[in-house]
Amino acid sequence: MTDSKTPQTRFRVAHLNPRQPTDFALAPAAPAREALAAELGLNALPRLRFSGRICALASDAWEVTGELAARVVQPCVVTLAPVATDLREEVHRVFSPHVGTPQDDEVEMPDEELEPLGQFIDVEAIMTEALVLALPLYPRAEDAALDAPEPAPEEPARKPFAGLADLLKQPKNDS
Repeated sequence: MTDSKTPQTRFRVAHLNPRQPTDFALAPAAPAREALAAELGLNALPRLRFSGRICALASDAWEVTGELAARVVQPCVVTLAPVATDLREEVHRVFSPHVGTPQDDEVEMPDEELEPLGQFIDVEAIMTEALVLALPLYPRAEDAALDAPEPAPEEPARKPFAGLADLLKQPKNDS
């Protein structure tokens, strides 16, 4: 019997060593990938890996850097045929205690890599967000093409005063 330890996905900030980086590596098993694929509307998610490190920054903030590698299968926007795409994205986030959470409906968004620092840094949530942002918006199969409608035949332009010159040249009949 093997002891397969599941990798840690949430790191308590108070337990992180500020002098030494904390490495992580996530490679969800098939059931977790299938659940994520269903949640995101994908046909399949045969491969997903997110690895990187968490490091302390000088200003009591924490930096998460890593690389996301995935293979996604989505329906083609034209034919609905499955389209497989390999993704490789660099991920960078900074968690700072000086960033507040939005309170109002309209909020000015500062740096998109800057996040509020809570008690935990959830690398699984970062992985999911990075995957969603990396997905192709309009996946298209190689041979997929939209059938463009044939243009309607052009009608000749109407010229309402075309015969006016001929009418003016005719002699007047005084009766």
